[in-house]
Amino acid sequence: MAKKTAKKTAKKAAKKSAPKKAAKKSAPKKAAKKKSARKPSAAFMKALTPSAALAEVIGTKAVPRTEVVKKLWVYIKANKLQDKTNRRMINADAKLKPVFGGKGQVSMFDMAKHISKHLK
Repeated sequence: MAKKTAKKTAKKAAKKSAPKKAAKKSAPKKAAKKKSARKPSAAFMKALTPSAALAEVIGTKAVPRTEVVKKLWVYIKANKLQDKTNRRMINADAKLKPVFGGKGQVSMFDMAKHISKHLK
């Protein structure tokens, strides 16, 4: 039994004294590029004039497309025009029917398509 413990300690000592392999050197790192602040797309920020039909809902002032959508949602929610069972559908009232091409009900995903026809 003494021989076994002597062999184990000899192996451990040999492992400790064995020279360690040097880690591979990686290529020198390039300097990180500084990120510039993101600029909003000019197309989204461009003020567009609404048609007469759309102006009845959001006003006559020229506003960016993003603001048009926000104002439409405010109008839709204020007048409770979302369908009760399927909230993705918007029930058009008298002011929204001309904007939605005469349709009585439009999907919220199709809304942008209908709005773009009324912006210049």
